[in-house]
Formats: sequence, C-alpha cells, structure tokens
Amino acid sequence: MEYTKRRNLNRGYMKLEAWQRGMDLFVMAFRLSKDVLDLKLKSQFRDAAQSVSANISEGYGRRSLPEYLQFLYTAKGSLAETPPRAIGLQNVKLISNDDFEDLDKLHYEVENKLLRLIESLENKRRKNEWQDTLPPTNP
Repeated sequence: MEYTKRRNLNRGYMKLEAWQRGMDLFVMAFRLSKDVLDLKLKSQFRDAAQSVSANISEGYGRRSLPEYLQFLYTAKGSLAETPPRAIGLQNVKLISNDDFEDLDKLHYEVENKLLRLIESLENKRRKNEWQDTLPPTNP
C-alpha cells in the first residue's frame, strides 16, 4: 500500500515491512475495539497497537543507530502489550474467537518482522556498518 506520494530520506520507514504490517495491526485493533465501552481499555489497546509503527518511524528518523534501536525495542515492548488486552477482550466476549485469531496471526507476523529488523541493525552495529550522517545530496 502506498501511504503518500511524497518521498524523502526521512520517510524511508514506509518501505519497511515491519512498519507497514504494524500499521495494519493498528487498523485491526482500532476496528476490533470500536464497540468496547470501557474507554481506558479501548484506549490502551489502540495505543499499544499504534505505538508499534509510531516508534519504528520515530527511530528511523533519528539516524543514530543506538537511538534507532532504542525506539525499535520500545516498539517491541508496545507490541507485547497488545495480546494481553486482546485476550482479555476475547475472554469477555468483546472480540470473537475468529477476530482474535486474525489479530494473533498479524501480531505474530509483525513481531517476527520487527525482530528481524532489530537483528539486522544489531549486526550492522556489531560490524560497524552504520553511518550516523546523512548522505550528501546532489545539487
């Protein structure tokens, strides 16, 4: 899916599958919680799912590898918050078993993509293959 026609170096996160599928997770969490009356639970569930893609994009924009990784680990933490809330919503019959299964599959996919992204960047750090500076622009 194309999110915007405007592209630059700082928007490169939109190419990352972890970010794209994280956005799908947010959309699904938002849809599944539309009928939840408990506003705190609804907000926490949506915020946890939304935080995944937000932290991936913010970290990407930092350019410093340690900062980028810190935001990816924060995204991983937010990702870990999502299933317990979904399980609770399923247990009180606010999310159907089928909807929970769909969410769980997507969550698992996002989790694995995020873990692979982190692993890739950790390897770059270990091999000292990261430049914190922006590449020169052509006039």
